[in-house]
Amino acid sequence: MSNIYLAYHFSVDPKELGSEILIAELGEKPFESFMETENGFSAYIQKDLWTKNILDDIYLLHSPDFTISHTIEEIEQVNWNEEWEKNFEPIDVNGKCHVRAPFHPKTYAEFDIVIEPKMSFGTGHHETTHMMIQHLLETNVSNLKTLDMGCGTAILAILAEMKGAKPIDAIDIDNWCYLNSIENAERNNCHEITVYEGDASLLKENKYDLIIANINRNILLNDMQQYVDCLNKNGILLLSGFYNEDIPFIDESCTEKGLTFVNKFERNNWVSLKYVN
Repeated sequence: MSNIYLAYHFSVDPKELGSEILIAELGEKPFESFMETENGFSAYIQKDLWTKNILDDIYLLHSPDFTISHTIEEIEQVNWNEEWEKNFEPIDVNGKCHVRAPFHPKTYAEFDIVIEPKMSFGTGHHETTHMMIQHLLETNVSNLKTLDMGCGTAILAILAEMKGAKPIDAIDIDNWCYLNSIENAERNNCHEITVYEGDASLLKENKYDLIIANINRNILLNDMQQYVDCLNKNGILLLSGFYNEDIPFIDESCTEKGLTFVNKFERNNWVSLKYVN
């Protein structure tokens, strides 16, 4: 095979939800790597595996709920490590939590998290992940049985363990996220995290003191009753993955199920809410 790659640069609106779904669809094709960009993401495929109709049956590209465009670029011999290094910068949340890649130098933050940015959703750069980190930094999670729902790279589960939560279940429907979460938990010497591949149907009658759910509005609303059923008395529910204008829908769902609102973070119109049972 040749070392020539084609890079599909996708612009996606709304970015987070659309990108997650589109990446899942492209993952069924021979695309072998994805990288978040400012307006969406880039997908890479070896030219020898490419066909001109490769996107024809991608459902999301025909959905009226998303605005998606793309350009194609031919690249020779992609050095993936170099690409990650160019596009992944370490982040600092409140001076307490640093998130970095393995090629970045170790920091002296209280919580130093190393994430392999094979696909940078869930690295802390997105507003929702950043705010969920803020919530965890301000919450005493010591010895709380925890669920990280839609765990992505497991960054939130990792921080929860670093702060003393245990045991921790991390669940994601995407196989790449499942495998990457296991890898990142091991990389950060976590021993309390168990990763599962699946959706809210895995919860069944499990009980948790802390539930972290950074997904999107529709899935949160659909699964909210299952979260509440799994939440112990005085348990904490942290939610994100939606916009400021979505708050009335989320809040109505939570309050009608007996939860009490505690506080909110907002970042570039994205929000994160904290409730207690």
